[in-house]
Amino acid sequence: MTQIAPGVYSMRQNKGGHVHAFLLDDGSGSLTLIDTLFDTDGRQILDRIKSLGHTIGNLDHIVLTHAHRSHLGGLATLKRLSGATVHAHEWESDIIAGERAAQPVPIIPMRPLSTYWRVYYLQFGAALGLGKHPPCPVDSFVKDGDTIGPVQVIHTPGHTPGHLAFWWNDRRLLIAGDALATYPVFEAGWPVFNLNQTQQRASVRRMAELEPDVIAVGHGEPITSGAAERLRLLV
Repeated sequence: MTQIAPGVYSMRQNKGGHVHAFLLDDGSGSLTLIDTLFDTDGRQILDRIKSLGHTIGNLDHIVLTHAHRSHLGGLATLKRLSGATVHAHEWESDIIAGERAAQPVPIIPMRPLSTYWRVYYLQFGAALGLGKHPPCPVDSFVKDGDTIGPVQVIHTPGHTPGHLAFWWNDRRLLIAGDALATYPVFEAGWPVFNLNQTQQRASVRRMAELEPDVIAVGHGEPITSGAAERLRLLV
């Protein structure tokens, strides 16, 4: 676990494509979790909560950026243990609940292969609908402009129709989910997973207007220096 801004803790798992989840502690005693990593037992997240001097009962909000398997693994376990409110965009909710399959992606590998061969197993699984997550109902549908814990919701469609990003203004922190990636390279999400390129470009422009100091992404390491300048390169 790495603290990337005051009260913002980044947790990484190589399985799932260097996937990250983010634990937010605003000092109120209430914790907010963005995404839940790949593993279904939630163990890394549980350990991190304990290491910060909290209990699982302090986890009040679990927020999902979108309904892809890498981000949903620990959700059902963490919901059961914490009783936290699960938040997501309405479009993603029935996928999270296990009532609808996620929209498949093409099976043809992303180009260039020298860059993307390390994440092809995720593309292959998504193309064939493999690797189901333990389903979990969504308690609260959230939309653009809502506030959950210390962050404001930003609807950033393109990667998926209900994809969400989050903005913590006091920290100048953007949690971009899979709208941005830094693994294997820095780009506006993994190209083959972006379902609507026009929406994706508009979402990247909107995020760039925030001029964040720190950018946390779904796959790859956070950007903690020169974040706004790097993001503008994608616009």
